[in-house]
Amino acid sequence: MELNHIARASGRLSHILKAEMHISTGLMNRLKWQDRILVNGQSRHTDYAVQAGDTVALLLDAPEPDYPAEDGPLTLLYEDDFLLAVDKPAGMLIHPSRAVVTGTLANRVQGYYHRTGQHCAFHPVTRLDRDTFGIVLAAKNPHIHALMNELHAAGAMEKRYHAWVYGGPAETSGVIDAPIARKPLPSLLREIRPDGKPSRTEFSLLERRGPVSKLSLRPITGRTHQLRLHCAYAGFPILGDPQYGSADARSYSAMLGLTGQLLCAYELIFPHPVTGEARHLISKMDPADPTDTNNAEEI
Repeated sequence: MELNHIARASGRLSHILKAEMHISTGLMNRLKWQDRILVNGQSRHTDYAVQAGDTVALLLDAPEPDYPAEDGPLTLLYEDDFLLAVDKPAGMLIHPSRAVVTGTLANRVQGYYHRTGQHCAFHPVTRLDRDTFGIVLAAKNPHIHALMNELHAAGAMEKRYHAWVYGGPAETSGVIDAPIARKPLPSLLREIRPDGKPSRTEFSLLERRGPVSKLSLRPITGRTHQLRLHCAYAGFPILGDPQYGSADARSYSAMLGLTGQLLCAYELIFPHPVTGEARHLISKMDPADPTDTNNAEEI
């Protein structure tokens, strides 16, 4: 992959790389010794005098990952030279682990890169639980991943989720404000606790259908299991949630035949890390009304 930039000012190449292209010192040094920094098509060292208007290019091919590439269905929502956005199905892990090295989203994305002749790796910018489905955004190399992480930390990425819940809020919109802490080990679950980290979720009611409701959820903070915990705490647990749902919600979910939570990463808005242009992505997996028998095959 080639990252191109038109120098806005004259100066040492190292200054242009850091000040204008936001390249880290470590990446700059690696590319320098690999002769992967070009100015107007010629390999240059970092002390080269760049003129305003010169084209600076970085060759950013990513190393092959240590997990296998696999063929399989992949729903693409957005792609360019720097980013890839796909819909992750429910029940699929984002990335391999020591225990699971195949069947993950990363394996399928790597298979897609192989089929399309792209020398890229999978660097997830957004992550979802195994049973949460919808948009996953990934960078194609570590530099773009670092830029996206900076945007994320600065609050420049807006995420919205759609969820079907048991019951529903009395209000049509509001904010759930409840601190979240990790349960004592060896549990990996979280809980609402006064000494937890500040956690806030904005919600709005989309529709009511008998005993269930569809909500739009915007996590203002980004704690692990935040949406599932906050909905359960507020009295309207997400349908199909095996850990945080109430006994009544679990019984109703079982009656519907649900095998996982009805929580979809539905919408993602962010500025492009290279062009600055706004990008607005919508998932194709918006969950249908689970009580509608005509949608039984989609649940």
